[in-house]
Amino acid sequence: MKRRDALKNLGLATGFFVATPTIVSLLQSCTSDVKTWVPEFLSQDQGIALTKIADIILPKTEGLPSATELNVPQFIDKYMNEVLDAEDQAKYKNAFSNLITMLKPNSEESIEKVTIEDYKVLLDKHMLVKDEIDEEREANLESLELTKSEFLNGLKWMTINAYLTTEQIGENVLVYDPVPSQYYCGDLQELTGGKSYSL
Repeated sequence: MKRRDALKNLGLATGFFVATPTIVSLLQSCTSDVKTWVPEFLSQDQGIALTKIADIILPKTEGLPSATELNVPQFIDKYMNEVLDAEDQAKYKNAFSNLITMLKPNSEESIEKVTIEDYKVLLDKHMLVKDEIDEEREANLESLELTKSEFLNGLKWMTINAYLTTEQIGENVLVYDPVPSQYYCGDLQELTGGKSYSL
């Protein structure tokens, strides 16, 4: 089995990935500075859009770093480049191209002119919640392309999972037990102060 297929089987399943040791090592290899980052899979404009969306989904708060501070966009780009097969890569390239067209209908404009409010409006319009109907999918059930909602919700899920899998969050925010050997029974609030265990 090829490395790419093995990674895909371990990680990505219908747009989502699981925190396997291989995926964790891929995430930990993403250490570049956001300002100097050059995407491997995405275009420069697509990388900028991904960075803005990741920080809207997981912004910096008083006690937590933002998604970009933990190199989540770099991981997503690297994951798409190294793990996805050619068919899935084509789907994501097309979805990212559509995203850029929605954000800046005039292709001559700079992506830097797109405001955070523009991103939020786009996400509010297309990122559906559980019981909402994806009209784009309903209109074309046979399409193999990702709808705007499927794409943006997939990005959200990838962003959150990559964030929770980072070393900083796993060891410093969540409850970390490097060698779990005890079985605890009780209320999560009493046992860990309400925090989940990492990995």
